[in-house]
Amino acid sequence: MSGKVCLIVGGGRGMGAATAREMRKKGYELALMSPSDSCEKLAAELGGVARRGVAENADDIQGIFDLAMTTYGRIDAVLIHVAGPPKGDLLEIPEEDWDRANAMVLKPVIRMAKLVTPVMEKQGGGSIVCITTYSAFEPSLMFPTSSVYRVGVSAFAKLYSDRYGPANIRMNCLLPGFTDSLNLPEKYAKMSALGRLARAEEQGKAAAFLLSDDSSYITGQSLRVDGGVTRSL
Repeated sequence: MSGKVCLIVGGGRGMGAATAREMRKKGYELALMSPSDSCEKLAAELGGVARRGVAENADDIQGIFDLAMTTYGRIDAVLIHVAGPPKGDLLEIPEEDWDRANAMVLKPVIRMAKLVTPVMEKQGGGSIVCITTYSAFEPSLMFPTSSVYRVGVSAFAKLYSDRYGPANIRMNCLLPGFTDSLNLPEKYAKMSALGRLARAEEQGKAAAFLLSDDSSYITGQSLRVDGGVTRSL
């Protein structure tokens, strides 16, 4: 075992759970958070700790951070994976839904960064990965608030990397395409160049790569793992 610790927000199901399994294979201890008991069940299976909570709640972000530090005394890697924010016709989306999208998508990244950065500075480094969406690269009217605020996460990751790169702390974004854990209709599979949905395990492997020292010279990047949904050069 590596003796390192990975904290996962959204670590109960789907891509978050797949990442947890990959990080455990790499020897990381785990601290998981999700809205349901799925994080508790997975933590019990993988020998980690868990706390129920939602990413948009500042107290829950603080709570999973505190649990990880109390249990392990360190945090080396953080994955932030949040649910999809409100959707709708672009100018028909009410202001409160735009505000909620900000609270769901961007604010948890900033809050967690404020908590873990001092810890990682003392440890001599760390890695933060934010799972966003392919539409942070090519905005889609199907996901308007997500497209806007997840682009903000990519911008924040660039700024963070410039600021904390000298401390050997990295931040990257993973931009998945349509993935099987989301129970999507067949039409979404046909949008990819590969003609199928991604498997959550494929996204988990990509996230684990960015979280671990395997990607030690990669920071401030937005890696598209979308099966060719985006076509731009």
